[in-house]
Amino acid sequence: MEKSIIMVIAPNRFRDEELLVPKKIFEDEGVNVTVASTRTGTATGKLGAKVNVETNIANVKADDFDAVVFVGGGGVEEYGLHQNPQLHKLAVEANNQNKVTAAICIAPMILAESGILKDRNVTTFPSSEEYITKRGGHLTHEPVSVDGKIVTGSGPEAARKFGETILKLLGAI
Repeated sequence: MEKSIIMVIAPNRFRDEELLVPKKIFEDEGVNVTVASTRTGTATGKLGAKVNVETNIANVKADDFDAVVFVGGGGVEEYGLHQNPQLHKLAVEANNQNKVTAAICIAPMILAESGILKDRNVTTFPSSEEYITKRGGHLTHEPVSVDGKIVTGSGPEAARKFGETILKLLGAI
């Protein structure tokens, strides 16, 4: 059965390698990847990558995917993704359906704000550690942390391991 993953990015200033490295890993294993954001069209990464955003997060339902992946980068805060109720609902739905729910860099702030990181082991980019701990997350300071089906990554340098870990949990490799 073909697996599918939704990757949520900021409309601009997402972290290029946190999207592109796992996306390539997923697609190389035959996983169908859809990119979503708060608006469709072209999104530009912090380092200049241009990607096509296929769907608006308003149209995304956890039911339609095997995994939900939130990509980091400065755009998460700039565009208020960590405060977005649609993304909180998506994270909670995915988690409640026991689907892989993942976030890298500062994107774990989205998961923390949704409430699903309370009493969970988590890693994040150093600038968002206090945000996570104030919402009940337990920092591991590992490049990638797994707690049940929740996967978190520390930043761009962890992008490869983050993608591989998600694939393993999906049973795709």
